[in-house]
Amino acid sequence: MATGKHVMDVHLGNFQETVIDISRQVPVVVDFWAPWCGPCRALGPVLEKLADEYGGRFILAKINSDENPELSREYQVRGIPAVKAFRDGRVVDEFTGALPESAVRQFIERLLPPPGDEWRREALLLLERGETAQAEALLHKALEANPGNDRARLELARMAIHGGRFADAEALVTAMSPTFRMEPEVSGVMALIGFADAVKDAPDLPALTANIATSKGDERALAMYQRAARLVLQGDLEGALEQLMDMVERHRSYQDDLARKTVLQVFALLGNQGALVDRFRTRLSRALF
Repeated sequence: MATGKHVMDVHLGNFQETVIDISRQVPVVVDFWAPWCGPCRALGPVLEKLADEYGGRFILAKINSDENPELSREYQVRGIPAVKAFRDGRVVDEFTGALPESAVRQFIERLLPPPGDEWRREALLLLERGETAQAEALLHKALEANPGNDRARLELARMAIHGGRFADAEALVTAMSPTFRMEPEVSGVMALIGFADAVKDAPDLPALTANIATSKGDERALAMYQRAARLVLQGDLEGALEQLMDMVERHRSYQDDLARKTVLQVFALLGNQGALVDRFRTRLSRALF
């Protein structure tokens, strides 16, 4: 049972609100345990002590794996105790087994947000309300407090893209650490920058549509790619995928399989999940195989 102000018992029914939702505000450490597990009885008090010591800088969520097999399967718990750290709705770190307190403390320290990150989180709330100028100011404030806050830099890059300032977005991505640039969200931003670069000297959509109807070969393939890129930048990802699938089927060899690679970039922009991704992934498989 949970003990302490910052410790919660979690089950399938409240997992979304107590782990996923809360992790968008503060980190959540999930402890998968069972009453019969000896190492769990050793690790549990250490986690609860640290939750109390850190005073709400992270939340400890305890899940009885015997009573919640669905969650254990979903998060691939193969041995207990299994500890998984959630931030911004997803698992960002984990370990299995009972570690000494010093190692658990190091795990927690890696999870905690950097100095000034509260301004980044406040900026996200402002963005949801459409208060972009105030949000941008807070993101810059977060970066001043900690120049290594690449998540603040990522949000600024997204804002730059929405404002059509693609060179600014590219500079922000370049300033990120090499490790952070490997994050899927950054890949999506880089893809948008690439699409913008692809159409900076291209005709408008009606002209590209006309070119596709009248041209052949590589000229036609280029017009298809540029039209898809313009559709992506306008937010019409379904239309872009339709155009790219036509390109896959008709011009597969153009620029080293560019059409297929671009379809995968659009999937990444969609988070690699959802009905649209499922539908076009099936179409892509049929076209390729």
